[in-house]
Amino acid sequence: QVRLVESGGGLVQAGGSLSLSCAASRLPFSNFAMAWFRQAPGKEREFVAFISRSGFTTYYEDSVKGRFTISSDNAKNTVYLQMNSLKPEDTAVYYCAAGNPAYGMEYVGSAYHYWGQGTQVTVSS
Repeated sequence: QVRLVESGGGLVQAGGSLSLSCAASRLPFSNFAMAWFRQAPGKEREFVAFISRSGFTTYYEDSVKGRFTISSDNAKNTVYLQMNSLKPEDTAVYYCAAGNPAYGMEYVGSAYHYWGQGTQVTVSS
């Protein structure tokens, strides 16, 4: 069965950096777009970043633009999220997702077929 496994979360001070990874197994990786979502305590899950199957198209949630970078390595079946200049409001469980969302639906969680278990990111002030 398809598995997505996130890693790289942890505790960091505000202004610091973390790099998340999401390794996919039993997934024809190059056939799927990938995305990162996050969910903070008491809040709904929200879109963070998207990368197309080709890797040429990326989208970001406004609050992370210029601070986060999504990338992928098809040879390693892995998608990454480099997070710089972290803020306390970035604290959340981060999830990677795989799917083929229709144009304009890249921000919608229900458009993705497969999800990882999540990794906790905590940013202290």
